[in-house]
Amino acid sequence: MKVSITARHFDLTPELRTFVEDELDKLKRYFDHIVSGNAVLKVQGYRQKSEITLKVSGTNLTGTGESDDMYVSIEESLDKLKTQLKKYKGKLRDRDQKKVAEDKVTPPPLTSEDDVTLDY
Repeated sequence: MKVSITARHFDLTPELRTFVEDELDKLKRYFDHIVSGNAVLKVQGYRQKSEITLKVSGTNLTGTGESDDMYVSIEESLDKLKTQLKKYKGKLRDRDQKKVAEDKVTPPPLTSEDDVTLDY
């Protein structure tokens, strides 16, 4: 997964960079087909915001968080992304199961006029 991190109005420390990269790598346990991740970290006065966008095969998912601590806001946005990934994975699974169910051919029901013989 390709990860890009942007810091606005503050200097990005190496510890914060590795924290974001490690946490984004952990998201692969929820969904394997994550193409890229983009994190934008902002400081506005006392507020510290994080916005993380994941490009997943088929769609983009975005999670935002805001608090007094940057690490807490990153974890908030990651929690939102985890729930979105679980929901998206469930939608894909349901869609595939519906497709398989539609492809199955069910035999017509038996009537009393049909002769049924069983060979043992």
